[in-house]
Amino acid sequence: MTLLFVFDMDFKLINTLVEKTLKLIEESDNYDLEKACWMIIHEYHHGTKPFEYDIREIDETLYLAVLKEIKEKKKN
Repeated sequence: MTLLFVFDMDFKLINTLVEKTLKLIEESDNYDLEKACWMIIHEYHHGTKPFEYDIREIDETLYLAVLKEIKEKKKN
């Protein structure tokens, strides 16, 4: 990850998506952090949660930033 990447990301957006992902995980019987994060990013990017076999692209940079932030929060 480059320093430029950190400055380019919208921290408010990342935090919003982190909170939505954590809420989805809390409501889920099956804990899968990566899948929950992907679903929330997909919903943000396409306007709806993914359906079965949905292979539309998501913003991988945003996905990785949100996933990283969640993992850092879980450490604390």
